[in-house]
Amino acid sequence: MRSHRGATAPRRFRGQAGTVVCAFFSLAAVALSSGEGRAETLLERGTYLMQSIVACGNCHTPKGPDGELPGMELAGGFLMEDEPFTAYAPNITPDVETGIGGWTDAQIITAIREGRRPDGTIIGPPMPISLYRDISDRDVQAIVAYIRSLKPVRNEVPKSDYRMSLPPSYGPPVISVAEVTPADGPAYGLYLAGPLGHCIECHSPMGPKGPDWENQTGAGGLAFPGPWGVSHGANITPTNLGDWSDADIKKVITSGVRPDGSRLLPPMPVGYYAKLAVADLDAIVAYLRSLPER
Repeated sequence: MRSHRGATAPRRFRGQAGTVVCAFFSLAAVALSSGEGRAETLLERGTYLMQSIVACGNCHTPKGPDGELPGMELAGGFLMEDEPFTAYAPNITPDVETGIGGWTDAQIITAIREGRRPDGTIIGPPMPISLYRDISDRDVQAIVAYIRSLKPVRNEVPKSDYRMSLPPSYGPPVISVAEVTPADGPAYGLYLAGPLGHCIECHSPMGPKGPDWENQTGAGGLAFPGPWGVSHGANITPTNLGDWSDADIKKVITSGVRPDGSRLLPPMPVGYYAKLAVADLDAIVAYLRSLPER
């Protein structure tokens, strides 16, 4: 959930798929994934994405002692504090006054994929814009359809404070991004763990210009301070997961319980990941198995 601290980061992640020479899952099984078979409309697809792998509510839904506050889905206010910023997740419900109900679909898509609000201001960390730039046209439209379907919630959220320079942009305008489907094989697992789920954002160490996806994808190490104390992004390459079975990896993703019985701390959104389709989990595990040891 941390965004890069430099001006830009590598935009295209599908190129890594060229190094993935082994598929650890059956393409026939993956073809049954929610990505194509179960989502017949944009709203159905958006509901699946937002309630599972994309998990925007993990940051944008306010939380109390017992978890997310009922009736406040995506109403904002969750505080994320780090040395270079004090960030409040904004209200992204369709409320016109305090949310994004006055934005057009195109403006919402620009905010998600380019990090630019309708007034021209830049969205800062921890929004992972460099990854969201590669969300496909269909999937970003599906996310907007889901946001539009929510009830408006009036919730005024403080403005974030950045003690760092934000980039003038995160790159050139995103014109169009092609669909990535289970038929794309290993690239699909990369798409789930990258642009959609931004797993590699939290689980890769920082380099001089942001997460070091060039040399250290999945190596872990980032610290996440919060009410829970300080948690650290785990190494999710075969160096750490090599002795785990596929079932072990799926269990820790969907329940937060490691093979030794210990539990993950936030911000890992296991409540959302518990709703992942089996075939999508298979694709993610295949991608993690394909990463070089770090």
